[in-house]
Amino acid sequence: MDFFNENQFHFKSKAGSQYFYTNDGVYRYSNHWGRVANCRWRLLSDKKVKSQNFYVGLAKWTSFCQLNETKKQFYISVDFDKKIVDFHHKNTYEKAFLFYADTAQKKVKQIRKLFVDDKWAKHFEEDISVLRKKIIFDYINSDLSLQEVKIKFK
Repeated sequence: MDFFNENQFHFKSKAGSQYFYTNDGVYRYSNHWGRVANCRWRLLSDKKVKSQNFYVGLAKWTSFCQLNETKKQFYISVDFDKKIVDFHHKNTYEKAFLFYADTAQKKVKQIRKLFVDDKWAKHFEEDISVLRKKIIFDYINSDLSLQEVKIKFK
């Protein structure tokens, strides 16, 4: 916050987000993240990010990539031990199964539910942690729906 108090921002959006450009990248002070106009802003933090709270984020110029809704450009990564799932642009890893941005975002949301809720597994015979890994692995490496993947394991 001191940064924005001490420096004049270069641009202020209609929604109140402030932007300050440096040689390294752009600082953004905002209370809304995610899809903004034709950009996708994601905060990467060790702390829980709450909607409607103001945060300052830095996007390095080297982190910007063209967002093309007509090409599959995103892959999904999963840390099963920490139960963390996210999607990334293909520029960071070329050999993954790719999705459109909207599809990747929807799949991430569904996978997060798989980590939290165990009710879906009551109809399966296999250990839930083993089953969860198999289902998620197939889900992030195909264009199948979550329901189609689950059916494969019944």
